[in-house]
Amino acid sequence: MSTLKFEGSEMNRKLLLGHPSGLFILFFTEMWERFSYYGMRALLVLFLISAYDKGGWAWSREDAMGLYGTYTMLVYFTPIIGGYLADKFLGYRWAVALGAIIMTMGHASMAMDTPWGLYTGIGLLVAGNGLFKPNITSIINGVYINAQEKKDGAFTIFYMGVNAGAFLGIMLCGYIGETKGWQWGFGLAGIFMFLGMLQFWFAQKIFGNVGLPPNKQIEASKSVTETTTVKEKTPANVQRDRYIVVAILAFFTIFFWAAFEQAGGSMTIFARDYTNRVLVGNSANIFRIANTLLTVVPLIIITYVLLSLFKITFKKYALSNTFLGLSFAIIWCIVLWMLKNQFSEESTTIPASWFGILNSFYIIAFAPLFSKLWDSKYNPSATVKFGGGLILLGLGFAILAYGSSTIPQGAQTASVSIVWLILAYLLHTLGELSLSPVGLSYVSKLVPAAKIGMMFGLWYIAVGMGMKTAGFMGGMIDEITAKYSMTTFFLIFTLVPIGAGLLMIALTPVVKKLMHGVK
Repeated sequence: MSTLKFEGSEMNRKLLLGHPSGLFILFFTEMWERFSYYGMRALLVLFLISAYDKGGWAWSREDAMGLYGTYTMLVYFTPIIGGYLADKFLGYRWAVALGAIIMTMGHASMAMDTPWGLYTGIGLLVAGNGLFKPNITSIINGVYINAQEKKDGAFTIFYMGVNAGAFLGIMLCGYIGETKGWQWGFGLAGIFMFLGMLQFWFAQKIFGNVGLPPNKQIEASKSVTETTTVKEKTPANVQRDRYIVVAILAFFTIFFWAAFEQAGGSMTIFARDYTNRVLVGNSANIFRIANTLLTVVPLIIITYVLLSLFKITFKKYALSNTFLGLSFAIIWCIVLWMLKNQFSEESTTIPASWFGILNSFYIIAFAPLFSKLWDSKYNPSATVKFGGGLILLGLGFAILAYGSSTIPQGAQTASVSIVWLILAYLLHTLGELSLSPVGLSYVSKLVPAAKIGMMFGLWYIAVGMGMKTAGFMGGMIDEITAKYSMTTFFLIFTLVPIGAGLLMIALTPVVKKLMHGVK
């Protein structure tokens, strides 16, 4: 395939892993943003429900989950505003940089460890995310506007960056927050958000005309203008049908995130209060070795990608690469310090936030496989991918339902095996890879380029509705376990996604017709 299909500068057309080098600038920018988001998310509920003498605010589980659900909902509601502002005024690149700066200020506010700082920080994080989230994906759309067949693979690689950041953020912010103080964990998230912004800002010219403010888009290349003209000539009824497909996919996305996002709420509570996290003797040693491999191997893989990008871009974008290299040097130092501390202890208490890194680790491990599958002749339809993702998610909760069957009705604590969470996160991750990055890819294929920022914003509203539902349902954990059992609580999240997945697959013929040839 000719590299001329990719938009951007000549440097962007130098390939890394079969994709433009600019994709990996976005990969690392998104990685540090997700580091900050998931690092904070891993701590929020634990901080709120922890006792005063442990530095927390001693909130009830229901209240903590309520704030968590509202925060995650708003994080996904504001992108429609950020997408509109970028489409009409700012351009995608300015929106990404401005959003990153605002989020950095938000993390700094949360590190103050005061009520004012918490609520101000959450507000800034919500506003900054609204500018950042839809527009970094819009830049990818611009780069691949003439290489549609590569988009599924591109978004899956990009999603690997998302989860590399989540992996590092949950692991390091979680460890530092739970062992050294919550404010240190919140503050660490902001440092890497700022470094990620600098890395992006000083390499943005690699994208050429892609992502510039609208008044500068007039100077865009002839190929982009011709593509836009073709899209504008698309018959109105065809585009209407494609909007209907986006609406169908968005509707089922709500069910997915309502269950999946229990990871930051009820599943974290389950890990803290119902799982045996204290390991001694051989069990502790096995965990330390496994955790070292789990931490170091993905970091080596990501560092290899970093060095590969340096070989292509360092001469032209040395300052950007310097900030990126500095961030990785800091990460390696913190990781080695953390592992040294864990090996020096007689027993090991697994942080409750640690289980969240499993999702990210599995994605780093399986994303390349899924990317190759989506680029192959065995690439299934959108509905099969979505339906399969929902079914896998439900099966993960079925494992938790079985694993919690020994917990007495109404119990506030228990000590079940960590194996159930490890297996559940595996199935949840396979489901996520089947649905989430694919959803972003299909939105970019089905929507006209001129409306892509706002449509990504609408997509994230559906995700936000799922997030708020997750907070509401997760907050019922005490009520449901008191009246019925923990197994009943997890069975709700088993049956609903599986039913939605089967219905999604049944809609395959209808959706294919409405897509009018979009693959």
